[in-house]
Amino acid sequence: MTSTRIQPVFLFDLDGTLVDSVYQHVLAWKDALDAEGVELAVWRIHRRIGMSGGLFTNELVRETGLAIDEERATRLRRNHAAAYRRYGDAIRPLPGARELLAWLTDAGIPWAIATSGRMETAAVNLAALGVDPERTPVVTRDQVKYAKPDPDLFIAAAERLGAPIETAMVVGDSIWDMLAAMRCRALGVGLLSGGYGLDELRDAGAIRVYEDPADLLRHIDEVGGRR
Repeated sequence: MTSTRIQPVFLFDLDGTLVDSVYQHVLAWKDALDAEGVELAVWRIHRRIGMSGGLFTNELVRETGLAIDEERATRLRRNHAAAYRRYGDAIRPLPGARELLAWLTDAGIPWAIATSGRMETAAVNLAALGVDPERTPVVTRDQVKYAKPDPDLFIAAAERLGAPIETAMVVGDSIWDMLAAMRCRALGVGLLSGGYGLDELRDAGAIRVYEDPADLLRHIDEVGGRR
């Protein structure tokens, strides 16, 4: 009796996973918050990078006790996007990111990008990575009802590839990616390149943790990547 090997698909987060942009996001949020007179330590902002903007706002309310109405939340988001674009020239692909995506393409393994960022900021990262969203499946916050840690982004990305979400390897750098992967019954693969620690990613559900995209490529067979 022969068995049929299930072909995995790879769903990638963007910030801190494929591009070195986490700290630019942190500084952009700091600029936006400062403009509103909201004091929040930089390390606390970092802990929330990767979650949805709505959840970020909820966390901000809990952290500061400030009332943030819809108008102020919209202003914060727009100011963050404007500040992030100013930092855009410093954004680079993480080591091995382009090579990893090229390897998957050459191996005939489908992949897509799913990011909690809206296209207004994701476009900067995609340009740095050399990915054309017109030719590559890219799902942004604009296209789903809820972002991470809800699984909507990854479910939508798997649908774009025409693949069951249960066959997906979700590759991300934050606990929010791993939690979202668990909620949609995908397998989470963590990267340390966004600043979260090994134990944090494992505790959030990562089945494997690697340093960065280059390290993942060196061990791609461990997560089902075979030609």
